[in-house]
Amino acid sequence: MLEPSQNDELPVIPGKRYFTIGEVSELCAVKPHVLRYWEQEFAQLSPVKRRGNRRYYQRKDVMLIRQIRHLLYEDGYTIGGARQKLTDPHNPEWGHQPRLIREMIGELEAVLVLLHE
Repeated sequence: MLEPSQNDELPVIPGKRYFTIGEVSELCAVKPHVLRYWEQEFAQLSPVKRRGNRRYYQRKDVMLIRQIRHLLYEDGYTIGGARQKLTDPHNPEWGHQPRLIREMIGELEAVLVLLHE
């Protein structure tokens, strides 16, 4: 598992439509039981549930989980503080643009490699 200070070293999110809880756990370096707990604490986080109550997360959910992880583990917010930060309309986006751009560049480079094969 990654240390909290290694949030920028998280793997690139694959171009899939749905992710299982195990896949999201690996992509976000957070254990599955923590993801289930965060679902209770953050109303914005609501994966699709199908067949036997299995969770399927979308890309937007994975991005939200990474934001929550950053707020809690790197910025030191409490659950309540992170919830308020995510729902406060007066707070501008808090600086994930550079990381998002790096992830997009990584994904585009992977596509280029596939095209050249």
